[in-house]
Amino acid sequence: MSDDARALLITGAVGAGKTTVARAAAELLYDRGVPGAVIDLDAIAESWPRPAGDPFGVGLMLANLRAMWQNFRVAGARRLILAGVIESVDDRTAHESALGGVPLVVCRLVAPVPTLQQRVRERETDASRDWHVARAAELTDILDAARVEDFAVDGNAGSPLEVARVVLTEWLTIGSPT
Repeated sequence: MSDDARALLITGAVGAGKTTVARAAAELLYDRGVPGAVIDLDAIAESWPRPAGDPFGVGLMLANLRAMWQNFRVAGARRLILAGVIESVDDRTAHESALGGVPLVVCRLVAPVPTLQQRVRERETDASRDWHVARAAELTDILDAARVEDFAVDGNAGSPLEVARVVLTEWLTIGSPT
């Protein structure tokens, strides 16, 4: 395994475009020939029932992240792009621990709350839509206060691919060689 592994976590409120931009960034790394992987953290926490005291399944997600990253490393990945929400310094520390000491840089995608809520209304079609709309505003406030990101990028600055280019450029300036 290479010891130059690096990880990027793209965070933001509901509707910010985390998963879409993470996938676009992964495609850009692939096109450059950089061995890597992309993980949607929400997807690896989807299970029910959720444990008491862990309504978002963070414990399971971290256990899955730890195992998946180890497997990706064995397969040759040097870069890991994550999409998910971290609400506190403790959350960030837990993610870093799950990555086994691999340096983690956090990018926050930002957009105005009405834009986030409109995206959620267009995306969510089930009974949880109202919850997600409210959660977009709530998470924006939480993330504004927490300031866990190393840098922020305007999620409305273009297409997902264009935003991903900005994210990767910022990541490179912070010290992640590709």
